[in-house]
Amino acid sequence: MTITLYGGEVSYFTGKVRAYLRWADLPFEEVIASADVYRQIILPSVGVPVIPVLRTQSGEILQDTTVIIEALDRDRTNGPPSVYPATPIRKLVALMLETYGDEWLVIPAMHYRWHYDREWAMGEFGALNAPQASTEEQFKIGGKLAVPFSNAASLLGATPDMMDAVERAYEALLAELDAHFASSPALLGTQATMADFGLIGPLYAHLYRDPTPGELMRRQAPNVARWVEELQFQPRRLRKPLDDGDDIPATLLPILRRMAREQLPPLVDAAGKVSAWMAEHPGESLPRTLGKHGFELEGQRGERILRPYSLWMVQRIRDHLKSLEPAARSRADAFLRSIGANALIEFPDPPRLAQDKLSVRPAGN
Repeated sequence: MTITLYGGEVSYFTGKVRAYLRWADLPFEEVIASADVYRQIILPSVGVPVIPVLRTQSGEILQDTTVIIEALDRDRTNGPPSVYPATPIRKLVALMLETYGDEWLVIPAMHYRWHYDREWAMGEFGALNAPQASTEEQFKIGGKLAVPFSNAASLLGATPDMMDAVERAYEALLAELDAHFASSPALLGTQATMADFGLIGPLYAHLYRDPTPGELMRRQAPNVARWVEELQFQPRRLRKPLDDGDDIPATLLPILRRMAREQLPPLVDAAGKVSAWMAEHPGESLPRTLGKHGFELEGQRGERILRPYSLWMVQRIRDHLKSLEPAARSRADAFLRSIGANALIEFPDPPRLAQDKLSVRPAGN
């Protein structure tokens, strides 16, 4: 039995898993997640309408991109090295940038899609759901399906008063990434790691494929566009193993500092709110969103939904830090301080969490 990926080109997280499968040189079949596939396969197997979903060679169904990639990476016996670097600080950075791509770049990704390319996206959603329908029918279907997604941009923080800040932050990030990829094939050097797979989801499925941000990327950040194309379609050059060192490219530091100042303060705030909610609701699975909280981009304050799942991603970073021997932990802490990520050193960890479909639950429940 071959690996089967249920997803779609328009899907943020399908792009992440597909890129990994190609990079790892794992043969797979991609099946479009049409209405029939949702009804016959995804909902009975997973219980929620979500993509991507992956059926392994043994027939096991996996959901959640981190879970999928970790399982495939752990079970491989040949091909490129692990997506998790062997050295402490590089692994730390890989985990941080996966969290940044998965949980923060969703803001510009949804902003450009739904505030600039809404009609295009409706057609894409219709084609995914009903691939045999006419263009007109697909557009009507896509219009209905797009309703919950089209509100996501504002819910995630791209409200009208924040749109300019979102665009300035994203264009600055593009410039930083372009400078990095001018001299480095992948984020940590020669080999793609979990850092790259974290960023490829938004940077391919939304910000490269969608018309408006795609034109922006090709015009302002051609090195980023080249990296997207290589990792998504022709990843052979990105399989050369990293050296034995533990240094981080200097050109990557501005991107890590951006993550530290943009994403970490809301994560700290989320940790306090999630801890309080869990104390009031012992043993219960957490809702997918837990109200709203503040964040800041380019000096402007906004509000966005609080997603407890993000803290499961942070927990993985913290687990790595806690696993380090004293000397390595000291070096990791010094590195975090150097990029302004002090919050990760003494993070206010909520009670331990377990991934649970689209959200999280108390670990052990």
